[in-house]
Amino acid sequence: MTPACRNLAALGYTRPVTRPAASTRGWFITIEGPEGSGKTTQAHALTGHLADHSTGPGLDVHLTREPGGTWLGERIRDVLLARTGSTAPTDPLTDAFLFSAARRQLVTEVIRPAIVAGRTVVCARFADSTLAYQGYGAGLSIDTLRSLEAAATDGLRPDLTILLDLPVETGLARKAPGDVTRFEAEFDLAFHRRVRDGFLAIAAAEPGRFAVIDASGSADEVARAVTAAADGLVRSDEPNPIRSRTP
Repeated sequence: MTPACRNLAALGYTRPVTRPAASTRGWFITIEGPEGSGKTTQAHALTGHLADHSTGPGLDVHLTREPGGTWLGERIRDVLLARTGSTAPTDPLTDAFLFSAARRQLVTEVIRPAIVAGRTVVCARFADSTLAYQGYGAGLSIDTLRSLEAAATDGLRPDLTILLDLPVETGLARKAPGDVTRFEAEFDLAFHRRVRDGFLAIAAAEPGRFAVIDASGSADEVARAVTAAADGLVRSDEPNPIRSRTP
């Protein structure tokens, strides 16, 4: 102990303890919406905006999608979206299991490690899509799907979910013939209307997490609203410590 420290100890002071700063994690932003709402386009545009030092905070951003984003997830995506031509429809719970399996791999392999490392993740679709499609659209129990979500994500929730909303007929009309998946080809308008209503119901139940944006305008108009919503999040504060934000 130095003489100065001995003098402080004699006066009743204790040595200051320097604690390591709490680790921070990145933001987790998801983009949801019915078919043809422009999720992929807006996810790419938002990623570029958040990473651009000249227009935004210059974050380290990782872009991914559901289902997909990993080797396994992309294989499951092929199975889930392919037009089967079968007369027997896929059971909706089977769909939910497959989406959840791809989600589990994406969370454990990509999303959670990225945000723990301080990166921001932008994901086109996440767990809300399963609630909207297999729950509200196909009629599965929401409680059952919430249990699957908890198992797949270990409780990880987005900091912000941007819901791109537009009339079902408008969105389906935007789909190019080569982009039509099983969900456009094998499900009727009533199903897609229930999906849209489901997204809006989920958003209404969690207004603090959702930003609902009219996606019927031009891509540039929608992008301005999307980036404004994301900027409101990332500029509001620094990401909170991992210990308080990681479920």
